[in-house]
Amino acid sequence: MTATVSTTDTPLNASRAAGSGFARKAKAYLALTKPRVIELLLVSTLPTMIYAQRGFPSIGLILATLVGGAFAAGCAGAFNCYIDRDIDKLMHRTENRPLVTGEVTPREALVFSWLLGAASIVILWFGANPLSAWLGLGAIFFYVVIYTMILKRRTAQNIVWGGAAGCFPVLIAWAAVTNSVEWPAVILFMVIFLWTPPHYWPLSMRYGEDYRNANVPMLGAIAGAKVVSVQVVLYAWAMVACSLLMIPAGGAGWVYTVTAVLAGAWFLYESHALYARAQREDIQDKRAMKVFHGSISYLTLLFIALAVDPFVGNAITAG
Repeated sequence: MTATVSTTDTPLNASRAAGSGFARKAKAYLALTKPRVIELLLVSTLPTMIYAQRGFPSIGLILATLVGGAFAAGCAGAFNCYIDRDIDKLMHRTENRPLVTGEVTPREALVFSWLLGAASIVILWFGANPLSAWLGLGAIFFYVVIYTMILKRRTAQNIVWGGAAGCFPVLIAWAAVTNSVEWPAVILFMVIFLWTPPHYWPLSMRYGEDYRNANVPMLGAIAGAKVVSVQVVLYAWAMVACSLLMIPAGGAGWVYTVTAVLAGAWFLYESHALYARAQREDIQDKRAMKVFHGSISYLTLLFIALAVDPFVGNAITAG
């Protein structure tokens, strides 16, 4: 007596396969949005809203701004993946992105990008106000058109000017609360603008071979460590100086001030350490990542302090 084993899927197995396929597809779509970038952008959004409100805004406004902002950033990231799919397959750092592996087709990615963008504008417009929606649209345009389509493959200054797209969340956050863009928001915009080069150039040093293979002129890939380290130090000093403008012009109190000074001094130390190693020609690409990771810690600490500041004491320069 022999037993016959069926090689066809049972309903349960078929259901599991369908579920697994849906999960893979959803994960691929999520990867298109560059979640780690979104996380970093949202780090600046909620603290800015709290500081602008001098307290906690309504939950509805917070959710609308965070979700709308996340969708706008995800839309920009997905468009970036669509446009750069030709160079992503040439770089080890990006070779597993969904459009390279085939998990998502170019058409699917393009439709997904447009839908996310439309959803972000609608959410910001009706959940916050039209000004924040226009700023969200500006952020998408700046990242997709100015950075990805125009600057990225043409100039080593790509991340300097294109990186301005990552500064828009503070403007969106401030506008969502106050329906205006005031000096504190402009200062925070400039802090992130000046932060972006010393944040990203060490990363481009680490993955210099990737960018050279793809013929993308990131400064860290085409210039020597000595040149890059000088630029990192200059931008770091400008960033810290700009952050301190929140004291006289932004109404910052002691929590923000102490954090900005101490965190700024620490990041300047790391930047100068990178410069010193570069001048001794004693630097490896992986060592540059210490400044990259340090920049994330610096920005996180600064904006946590911004969120706490309204609840502890008064503005230092208050009359």
